[in-house]
Amino acid sequence: MKYDVIIIGAGASGLFCAIEAGKRGRSVLVLDHAAKIGSKIRVSGGGRCNFGNTGTSADNYISQNPHFCRSALAVFSSGDFISMLGRYGIRFSEREHGRLFCEGNAIEIVHMLKNEADAAGVEIRLQTTIHEIKKNDVFEITTGDRLYSSNSLVIATGGRSYPSLGASGLGYEIAGQFGINVNPQKAGLVPFIFNGADRKIFSGLSGISIDAEVRCGKRRFRETILFTHKGLSGPGILQISSYWKPGASVIIDLLPDLDVLELFMEQHQSRVELHNLLSGFFPKRFAQTWCELFALSKPLNQYPLKELKRIAHQLHNWEILPEATEGYDRAEVTVGGVDPDELSSKTMESKKIRGLYFIGEVVDVTGQLGGYNLQWAWSSGFAAGRHV
Repeated sequence: MKYDVIIIGAGASGLFCAIEAGKRGRSVLVLDHAAKIGSKIRVSGGGRCNFGNTGTSADNYISQNPHFCRSALAVFSSGDFISMLGRYGIRFSEREHGRLFCEGNAIEIVHMLKNEADAAGVEIRLQTTIHEIKKNDVFEITTGDRLYSSNSLVIATGGRSYPSLGASGLGYEIAGQFGINVNPQKAGLVPFIFNGADRKIFSGLSGISIDAEVRCGKRRFRETILFTHKGLSGPGILQISSYWKPGASVIIDLLPDLDVLELFMEQHQSRVELHNLLSGFFPKRFAQTWCELFALSKPLNQYPLKELKRIAHQLHNWEILPEATEGYDRAEVTVGGVDPDELSSKTMESKKIRGLYFIGEVVDVTGQLGGYNLQWAWSSGFAAGRHV
């Protein structure tokens, strides 16, 4: 069966590309091994779908080519997606840091995309496994007992995160088959695992969250951190994990809005116990554990100034050395992927193989937490859909 465009992957980027190509009168087939379309859309934002961000810019993305995403983001913005939601009467709200969420359920967006695809004449075939891809005059895709062909082939297979939803390295394998460079990958937006010593100390704090500033290298994020049985999670940790490399330290300012030394000096003549003072800012269990580890609790008036300076510094610069991350099973995204320098930033087409496109998470463009990755999916899919 012959089509103008075949897209492998019925996720956010693949569907968006299919819709735009279909609107141009192209015959479009979308293939996916999953039983449903939009698997990651369904789980985004805890089921509410964090579909975009009002402050999206290239600075919110990690890539070997930090400028690559600019063109696609300019062509299709969060405002453009909001306009689409308006046509379907889908209500949304803006939360902290400009994050945009559906007020209802993520399924509303999946249904919107399916309706758009149907209106554009897009054909979708699910539970379909790709066995072989060849390129002669056209692309030939073998799936079981069927052979499809097309002039354009779009790889929208996503990254390695969420293997429980069927994620795999298929897109990277296809790129390799055609001699396209693929940059190393790692899990991103993922919880940390404590090293053995810290796990023994802090595992009992599971469920406690603290508003903090998290730093690694030159990057810093002011977000909540969450203690788990294994280590640390929460938005601040997920954000910094995408920049972390094994062996690197992570620095946490536990009281970023407070000059702790100034507080200590104000209370220096007081008989209040240190852990009781800190319990005014932290959950009591954390304050007690922290004091047991870093500063034997006693009345403030019994600490010499040098000791108070050390404790204040420690509270502003708690250093942890993670053993690892929890890997792709718990990661929201994959950092790395198809080398952007191999692609046109305006069309997502391979510079080596005419008619071959890569979009979405399979490309080495990874957003921070906050709707940026779905925005990249919409934008890159739209950019490719205008040209396939």
